[in-house]
Amino acid sequence: MSPRNDLRHSLLRQGVRLEYFTVAYNLLEGMVAVGAGLAAGSVALIGFGLDSLIEIVAGVTLLWRLKRETVDEEDHTALEKRALLIVGITFFALALYILIEAGYDLIIGQEAGESLIGIILAAASLVIMPVLARAKTRVARSLGSRSLESEAKETWVCAYLSLVLLAGLLLNATLGWSWADPVAALAMLPFILKEGWEAVEEAREE
Repeated sequence: MSPRNDLRHSLLRQGVRLEYFTVAYNLLEGMVAVGAGLAAGSVALIGFGLDSLIEIVAGVTLLWRLKRETVDEEDHTALEKRALLIVGITFFALALYILIEAGYDLIIGQEAGESLIGIILAAASLVIMPVLARAKTRVARSLGSRSLESEAKETWVCAYLSLVLLAGLLLNATLGWSWADPVAALAMLPFILKEGWEAVEEAREE
């Protein structure tokens, strides 16, 4: 195997490890968020847990794409496009989740109890997700993988949603401002839809 192939396989293995961590962390995050949300009656926390499922789908897709290349050194363009298409679709799923949850919170109003577990979870994700997103972006650019780079942007969105959730839980607990987090989440919709559209369009290019 040439030094260039050695480097690429090393990068692929790094990508696989990052995606294994992504899937495992989001599984844990989702279970804790839904449990804490049910206990506190927090729609925002439950929604955050359901968002983790979208992240898991994207992570599993990238695992499939990266692992396939580690065992098959032939042209991986088709794999890349297929993975990019699926990640693009998860962006639209994420946008739909935000629209439904934020709209519900604004129209119905959220009268949730305080959740220390939710605050700790949001703070932990706010620290972990940016580190994970930067690592994925670095590997993606070294590999020239648009699907991995796009999925890294979705991880950045998760980091932002962690910030929104944390701010919302704190403002709700201290000031009773239940409207703060859905408004901030809605502000992310143009970026999310743009990224999803670009990923799908690029995947469809000949």
